[in-house]
Amino acid sequence: MKFAFSTLACPQWSVEEIVHNALEMGYDGVEWRLIDGEVINPVTDADKLRDAVELCRERGLEVCAFDTSCRLNQSDPHQLAQQVHELRTWIALAEELHVPILRVFGGEPPAEAQSNPEAENTIVVKALHQVSHQAETAGVTIAIETHDAFSSAQRVAAILKETNSPAVAALWDSHHPYRVGETVNEVLQALDGSIVHVHVKDAFKVPDSDNWQLVLVGEGEVPVQEQIQRLYEHGYKGYISVEWEKRWHLELSNPEIALPEHIAWLKRVEKSLVEV
Repeated sequence: MKFAFSTLACPQWSVEEIVHNALEMGYDGVEWRLIDGEVINPVTDADKLRDAVELCRERGLEVCAFDTSCRLNQSDPHQLAQQVHELRTWIALAEELHVPILRVFGGEPPAEAQSNPEAENTIVVKALHQVSHQAETAGVTIAIETHDAFSSAQRVAAILKETNSPAVAALWDSHHPYRVGETVNEVLQALDGSIVHVHVKDAFKVPDSDNWQLVLVGEGEVPVQEQIQRLYEHGYKGYISVEWEKRWHLELSNPEIALPEHIAWLKRVEKSLVEV
């Protein structure tokens, strides 16, 4: 199995520190979400990303994905056009740098009280149709994350079915489908064969609240070990990537503590699968 971490985990680290520490800790790859502590942008950060990818490859570390901020359920045509334009820019950069996966979001729930999921799905599919040929030609996969209004694997599966493109696939975030009530079996039944990337994180629901507390993997209630086991049984060949959201949650353990804990846990799980 191949293991990576998102740079969300280490907002204070330089590019050099990210690459050095990833190798020292035993990770196979890095997933770029932040650079110099800030969310990556395909225009203003293009040169920084070129340098980061070059350094990774010089040291023998893979770049498994760029995590874009594109949110595609924009009902306003102008805003949707902006998101599509940004995604096209990302595809061109990923093609140039031979980065195989671009993460995108379906998008957040609409602000109005009454949402229309079918209409939102149609908008997302329309946006994906506009970029799917470019992505396929570029050899880049657009991966929709189970996140926000699209946390349900079944909803993401509906998007993939309507888009019907080999360049569009799913990113399974371990927490969000569980949070909305989907079991591991339900996720895999919905997305079987469509998962190209996986984010692992663990959490527990705060009693008498709708809030969740993120914790080190293996210390919460999200069935991460079962998820990895089932992916292994299904022949999954992509990355298992740690998404430790230190950038958004400053109370979380520092990366010097959390990232070694995560890779040690993941390798114990991997060893148990291989030995079965």
